[in-house]
Amino acid sequence: MIENGKIAACFDFDKTLIEVSSSDLGFKWLREHGMLPINFALKIGIAGLMYKNNILSEQNMVKPLLSFYRGRYLKDFQETAISFWEEILKPHLAPNVIERLEFHKRNNHILILISGSLHYLLVPVVKDLGFHHLICTHLEVKDNGMLTGRPNGLVCVAENKPLLLKELALKFNLDLARSFAYSDHHSDIPLLESVGYPFAVEPTPRLKNIAGERDWPIITFR
Repeated sequence: MIENGKIAACFDFDKTLIEVSSSDLGFKWLREHGMLPINFALKIGIAGLMYKNNILSEQNMVKPLLSFYRGRYLKDFQETAISFWEEILKPHLAPNVIERLEFHKRNNHILILISGSLHYLLVPVVKDLGFHHLICTHLEVKDNGMLTGRPNGLVCVAENKPLLLKELALKFNLDLARSFAYSDHHSDIPLLESVGYPFAVEPTPRLKNIAGERDWPIITFR
């Protein structure tokens, strides 16, 4: 653990920085534009129900989601990422969480967006909101720019989040014991445990119980 390093503030994205799930809105947009195959939609619907009922882990939920990208080109998604952020996702920013983001900016803390969502989707978010670093899931890309439907490196969920954060902390001299983290989901308990000041944002019941037991602050979207 690095001591006396820089203080960081780590924000989850879905249902933390924004009040909604970016993947839910993304698949809704694809469905409305006739770009979501019925068999894939059914597979994701079943997987989503299993995830919400804690039958399927977040790690295993990501795999069928990524299979959507198999045989498609990364550039096609990169070209729509800015408009998707501006028009679809940005209106759902959580006011109280943005207030915390501004607090950390005023205190010159290192801002980190850490999310299981995909790199191409989050790049406009990082640029717009002034984050210093992005930790997320990367898609595997062939030499011709075609996607394989598999991750490149670790999927940024659950226990992988603190692993990736600690790598960043070593590289940029971050003192995690004096740092902050914000998330909504119990799968991010390992992330919240890795910093000195964890915050639960509109937490799931399991995370709410843990936060209560450990005196972690709980904040609402509004």
